[in-house]
Amino acid sequence: MRFSGLIAAVLLTPTLLLAQKQKRDDRSGYDRSARATVLHTANVYVTPDGGAPPVITVTPGHEVVVTAHNGPWVNVFANTDTKEDADPDSKPEFEEPEANPDPSSGWIRDKGIVGPTTPNGDQLIYGAAAEYEAQASEPHPPKGAAQAAHLLYRRVADYFPNSTLAPEAAFRSADIRWQLDKLDISTLPSAHEQEAFLRPQLYEGEFKHLMKLYPDSPVAARAAFELLDNKLCGDWQGLPKCPEMETNLYLKYADRYPGGPKSAEALYDAVYRQGALVTMYSVDENKKNSDAAAKNCESIADEMRQKYPQSDFTARAASIAFRVQQGIPIYGNDRD
Repeated sequence: MRFSGLIAAVLLTPTLLLAQKQKRDDRSGYDRSARATVLHTANVYVTPDGGAPPVITVTPGHEVVVTAHNGPWVNVFANTDTKEDADPDSKPEFEEPEANPDPSSGWIRDKGIVGPTTPNGDQLIYGAAAEYEAQASEPHPPKGAAQAAHLLYRRVADYFPNSTLAPEAAFRSADIRWQLDKLDISTLPSAHEQEAFLRPQLYEGEFKHLMKLYPDSPVAARAAFELLDNKLCGDWQGLPKCPEMETNLYLKYADRYPGGPKSAEALYDAVYRQGALVTMYSVDENKKNSDAAAKNCESIADEMRQKYPQSDFTARAASIAFRVQQGIPIYGNDRD
């Protein structure tokens, strides 16, 4: 009986895994092959006729579900985007009401529609996302460019999870939301509070979801580095408490991700904070702690020369260590 039960469990396991996979793929409740996104702003009409005013628009990156075709027209259920399930209790700070329009049924022109079954669809969506991201970085970016890039990158990872572009797309989608969220929070008075818990926390859901999807990967290491923002002080206020704490954060990160894409930068950040501590302790006439910080600064810079000799951050760290040796203040006014 035990042997029969074991056979049943073995046969049942693939079925359960397939059901779980299908559940993830069909989170929106629609057939996966019918889901798609648009690469440009598409007008939605009540009938397949562009003569009447549109009832709603679908902006780039938002999802549609294709239900029928009629010549150059496609009947869709538009703006059917599913909410992220990585952190259901958190809400992104930067999103505006128009970023999540209500679903609506209608007709759109059969142009710029890309879905999971579109040949080279991952490249097409990724390329459109990269274009919108470039536009968003311009001095006067088009309205909605960053939001479009964020959503389109997400579609690459969602529609084409096995694509070589999926990990990078997932990171870029999360990072755009993170940077916009950080910009919004930086304008609040609480952004200058010393303690991190006194200001609104950045939305971590997408980065944490990415780290679960791609554990121990370069994109996971980059995501973990960005997440440190939520633990940093808003303003040091000239006190050593913050750079001491932040040094430990960056050193622990570098130990956790040796050779990672952000490890050299983390060590540089630690060097800079030790250099700042030298200045702070000198102002307080605490020679013992000032000398210890100077020693730590040089030690970390030496470690970087050994581990990351070609990194710009290593050269920058060496410059800071040299200035500390020369008695040049790293924090505050360095004029002599």
